[in-house]
Amino acid sequence: MNTEIQKLHEVWFSAENKAKENTSFPQISFDDLTNSIISTGHFYYYVIDFYDMSLSNVSPSIYEMHGFDPKTVIFNDVLNAIHPEDVDFVAKTESLISDFFYKNVGREKMLKYKMNYSFRARMKNGEYALMNHQALMLTLDSDGGYGKSLNIHTRIDHLSNSNTYQFSLIGLDNEPSYMNLNAGNNNQNAPKYSKREIDIIKYIAEGLNNNTIAEKLFISALTVKKHRNNILAKSECKNTAQLIKSCILQGLI
Repeated sequence: MNTEIQKLHEVWFSAENKAKENTSFPQISFDDLTNSIISTGHFYYYVIDFYDMSLSNVSPSIYEMHGFDPKTVIFNDVLNAIHPEDVDFVAKTESLISDFFYKNVGREKMLKYKMNYSFRARMKNGEYALMNHQALMLTLDSDGGYGKSLNIHTRIDHLSNSNTYQFSLIGLDNEPSYMNLNAGNNNQNAPKYSKREIDIIKYIAEGLNNNTIAEKLFISALTVKKHRNNILAKSECKNTAQLIKSCILQGLI
C-alpha cells in the first residue's frame, strides 16, 4: 500500500471510526436511497462496509467510468483512482467530517446527513476528471463506529474543471445543513441552510416561480422572496443560475 492511500486508511479504519461488529442494512429500499441523493451527470455507486472493507451493490457503470469489474473491484481500486494531488485533501476532509460530528452534532446523527465533496479521479482512458463524492452512512455499530456507507460518485467536469476543495454536510429529516466548509475552518462560521430553505432551493431548480413555491409550501409569496434573498446571501451567489450550479456541485440537489 502506498503512502498516500495509507492516509485514507488511517482515517476510515482507525479504532475510533471502524465498526467493531457487523451491521445490517436498514429497512429501506436501496433504489429509494440512490434516487434520493444522485445529482446530474454520469455516476456509479457502491456500498462500503467498514467492518471488513468489502464492497457490495456495485453498479455496472463503474466499468464505464473506471474500467473496474463490478464483480471483483475492491475498495483500494477506488482509492487508487484518486488523483495523487487530491489524496491529502480527501484524507483531511474525512477526518474533519468525523471530528465535526463528534464535537458539534453527535456521531449518532451521521445517519441523518449526506456528506459531499469533490476530487479528481482517473477514468477508464487514463485521464483525470472531476468527480462529486456523496456518502450516506447507512449503519453504525453500537459504539458509533462506521458500519455501511452508500457512496455515489458523479462525473461533474461538464459543470466545472476546478475543485473548490470544500465539503458540505447536507441535513436530512429536518436537520440543518452545513455548506462550503474549508479544511481548517472554524465550524462556528459554517453557513447553514434550514429545511425550508433546502425545499425552496429544490423548487427553484425545478423552475418554479415564487407564487407556485408559496402554494406548495403553504406560505406567502413574500416569505418565499425573503427566503430566496437569504439563500443567495448565504451562498454568496449573484443569481439563481449560479446558485443552482453551486448546489449541484455541492450535492444539495
